[in-house]
Amino acid sequence: MNEHPPIEVHDLTVAYRKKPVLWDIDFSIPKGKLIGMIGPNGAGKSTLLKAIMGLLPLVSGFVKVYGKPLNKKNNQIAYVPQRESVDWDFPTSALDVVTMGRYNNLSLFGRLKKEDIEIARQSLDRLGMSDYAERQISQLSGGQQQRVFLARALTQNSEIYLMDEPLAGVDASTELAIIELLKELKEQNKTVIVVHHDLHTVADYFDWVMMLNLRMVKFGPVDEVFNNENLKITYGGKLNLLSEMAEKVAQ
Repeated sequence: MNEHPPIEVHDLTVAYRKKPVLWDIDFSIPKGKLIGMIGPNGAGKSTLLKAIMGLLPLVSGFVKVYGKPLNKKNNQIAYVPQRESVDWDFPTSALDVVTMGRYNNLSLFGRLKKEDIEIARQSLDRLGMSDYAERQISQLSGGQQQRVFLARALTQNSEIYLMDEPLAGVDASTELAIIELLKELKEQNKTVIVVHHDLHTVADYFDWVMMLNLRMVKFGPVDEVFNNENLKITYGGKLNLLSEMAEKVAQ
């Protein structure tokens, strides 16, 4: 039995062109939780996900996954990037994109098996996208594209899921489908970190919340840390919604 936390970050600092964009970040992620990551634009949320994935060099500190340095070729972490960062004009089908999630299961010169294709199709079906399997991704709506990338993450059958604003700009039905998926992953004791922008729904969607603004403001259970005081520190007191949301959490 693995007693190490899914993700442990210590003294993490990341800089772009010598300018720190994350500073002295420390936290340990509990297993089997839905965690929302919030903060203003430029707070370093996407940067933190990429640093955890090993996609960015660190100025200082370390990231451990289940007590060990991250092995880049493994299935421990599945990553869903921001939809805006993807080249949706690339000529490939929805099924091809989802099948990419199986590549880490292959040996160096291995080929996909029928089982891999079936897992990809099951993932598409789980997100209501079976009828669009052969459609070019450029022909899908924004919500459908997001479902495809979530399906790709599912095919990896990971223990940890990092999602960068999966709910941004999607329609109501897609948002509902994504939230149901997050709940299913929690029921399977998976650990999920979601960069989230809608403060009104934090208390409804997540167990824990990470409040970030270049530094870690607060991290813990929603009912303990998602309050007016910490929101003001995180957002600089610029939101008129702070008191309203703090009262909602307290109810």
